[in-house]
Amino acid sequence: MTLVWLDDLRLNAEVSGPANAPPVVLIHGLGLDLRLWDALLPQLPRQRILRLDLRGHGGSDTPAAPYAMGTLIRDVERLMTHFAVKDAVVIGAGEGGLIAQGLAVKRLDLIRGMVLTGSATRFANPSVWEGRLARLHSSGPDPESECTALLGPRWTSVAELPLVRDMLDHTRPEGWLGLSAATATADFYQTTATLTLPTLVLAGADDRKTPPDLQRELADLIAGSHFQLLRGGSHLSMLTHTASFADAVCRFLTRIGHL
Repeated sequence: MTLVWLDDLRLNAEVSGPANAPPVVLIHGLGLDLRLWDALLPQLPRQRILRLDLRGHGGSDTPAAPYAMGTLIRDVERLMTHFAVKDAVVIGAGEGGLIAQGLAVKRLDLIRGMVLTGSATRFANPSVWEGRLARLHSSGPDPESECTALLGPRWTSVAELPLVRDMLDHTRPEGWLGLSAATATADFYQTTATLTLPTLVLAGADDRKTPPDLQRELADLIAGSHFQLLRGGSHLSMLTHTASFADAVCRFLTRIGHL
């Protein structure tokens, strides 16, 4: 892993895979970090993988909250430029899917396809976010609520729980507040509806944070997109249902010739 020095902060990132292989960029969601993709990486041996920690998460610097969604999009854009990554497929999970959508709208020259999982064009309405932000300010994230949303009601028996808890526990308060504030005001409905690039919307059937119907609406917005439901999948299907998640991603990459 490498700390990349940008103009205003350092972002933790890792590049792996064959040097001249088609690139894939992995973007995690709120409270997580690049370890979210640990199980998926071995399933993509023919791709050049760039994964990163968003600001306020993992090993990246933590500027003071709030963050702007445009700033988070710019962070990924700068990392792609730093590592000379272009014509990439971007896989965005949860709030990372918002960043992927915004990046595709802004820099379609860098992106040739997307995989969006557990994502939407908007997460809840402003009044809901006001309550969430107030709770984060007063008492921080509630581990039980977060794990239930990410892993489902039987989260205590999920084998991947220790990794998920470790990612959640190591996200700094300013990271929680910063990305939450950016998500609270983000609404990409109109801009995402202009996209025409190849897109796979990959929804876990048991996703409690972003219900599959909401993800299907996202797929319906993007011309030429494909919606796929992962039976039994959670919000974090790349961890809990890695084989089926990876199979769907590989089939998409094959279909668009990104091999």
